[in-house]
Amino acid sequence: MCKGLATLPATCLERAKEVRTRLGFLLQKSDSTLSTNRTERKTRSRGTYSDEVLKWGESLDKLLDHKRGVTAFRAFLRSEFSEENIDFWLACEEYRNTKAGPKLTLKAQKIYNEFVAVQAPKEVNLDSHSRESVLQNMTNPSLSCFDPAQKRIYGLMEKDSFPRFLKSQFFLGLLKQT
Repeated sequence: MCKGLATLPATCLERAKEVRTRLGFLLQKSDSTLSTNRTERKTRSRGTYSDEVLKWGESLDKLLDHKRGVTAFRAFLRSEFSEENIDFWLACEEYRNTKAGPKLTLKAQKIYNEFVAVQAPKEVNLDSHSRESVLQNMTNPSLSCFDPAQKRIYGLMEKDSFPRFLKSQFFLGLLKQT
């Protein structure tokens, strides 16, 4: 084995030079290829991304239709210490796509324990009527058992967080970049 630089046998030095030469050639080739591909991708996606960002400003629905929009909105909500709202909404969307069966009850219980239960780790701000409705639905979970709570949280985001997001330096900065 090759150890310290001063005590390296000639074969180790030769092998190191050979590896360096091979890697150097590969790195030069891949760097030029990567930079060309990056430039092309940026040029192609710049128009798409700027259109996407502009659409986010139209409505909360349009923002939630884009993965990058959700990511940007989540980052904004995190800065306002209300990230649990988007997390709950997304968990409900994922839950709705669950096939009926034993997983349905387990997922429902997980969402309830994480977001809806009083003193939950990511408790969302629900009125007592919405919370009670979900609790009743938990006796026999269906794909729509979180609908009242999800609608309530969506309404809060739409009327409260989303307008602040549109006025934030965060969103305005994204608009300037495009």
